[in-house]
Amino acid sequence: MSHVIARLPEPRLRALEDAYGAAVAAKRRQVLLGGLVLAALVGLSAWAGEVDLAKFFANLWRFPSYIGDIVPTLRLAHLGEDLAEWYWGLGYWLKLMGETLLIAYLGTMLGGLCAISLCFLAAANLSRSARVRWLVRRVLEFCRTVPEIVFALIFVAAFGLGPVPGVLAIAIHTTGALGKLFSEVVENIDMKPVEGVSATGATWLETVRFAVLPQVLSNFASYGLLRFEINVRGAAVMGFVGAGGIGQDLIESIRKFYYSDVSAILLIIIATVMVIDLATERLRHALIGMERRS
Repeated sequence: MSHVIARLPEPRLRALEDAYGAAVAAKRRQVLLGGLVLAALVGLSAWAGEVDLAKFFANLWRFPSYIGDIVPTLRLAHLGEDLAEWYWGLGYWLKLMGETLLIAYLGTMLGGLCAISLCFLAAANLSRSARVRWLVRRVLEFCRTVPEIVFALIFVAAFGLGPVPGVLAIAIHTTGALGKLFSEVVENIDMKPVEGVSATGATWLETVRFAVLPQVLSNFASYGLLRFEINVRGAAVMGFVGAGGIGQDLIESIRKFYYSDVSAILLIIIATVMVIDLATERLRHALIGMERRS
């Protein structure tokens, strides 16, 4: 390539150099302009959010101070006694953690089933009615736009305290989130099997059952497992508004300044989420591997 450039006439070579220089200069101007726009947006966001850096750095020490307060004193000579005192309510907390997992599991199952029912109607390559597709997509947007905690507050007011509001809140939000992901998976399928099954006179439901589902089930399961991870963390927060689970005991400990209980419950939640993340990650990778091999 360098030999070809060297044989070019000098005017042509200068024209290429000028064009390259102009392109580089234009790229630099674009980067500079983008940086200025980004800086302006950050500044505007900080102004709208009333960000006070002086107050932030003046109170930054409070966070590590609080962490230090909730960490119990463990003495090597009396380690067993100190641990027993720290986790005095282990049985009760594990029961609440189990309730949190059940809330997340049931909410994910209900939301996943609703998402599967709606995603095919929201997919542009399968939905036969533009109006139905538009309506279903708006419903899914509503379900995932409203935060879970807001749904939980509404259901607590309607059904009272307990795990039922948490399950319903997670199910609705999961319907919107998974419905969006599932519909995008459906829109990326190979349409040749769909056309072949339709040519045999199959109904729309039969076409979905025999030509679409085999292509998308592994991705559906992978996204469902990922959503379950997210919902476990969400279910722990549901207790803050009285929607059951371990979060209810956690917020009570925070409000009453039971420092050792706060750290004990937090460690239980963190350990549980870590185990679930590792387990579901292995399952997702196995499903993706199975799909690629097929």
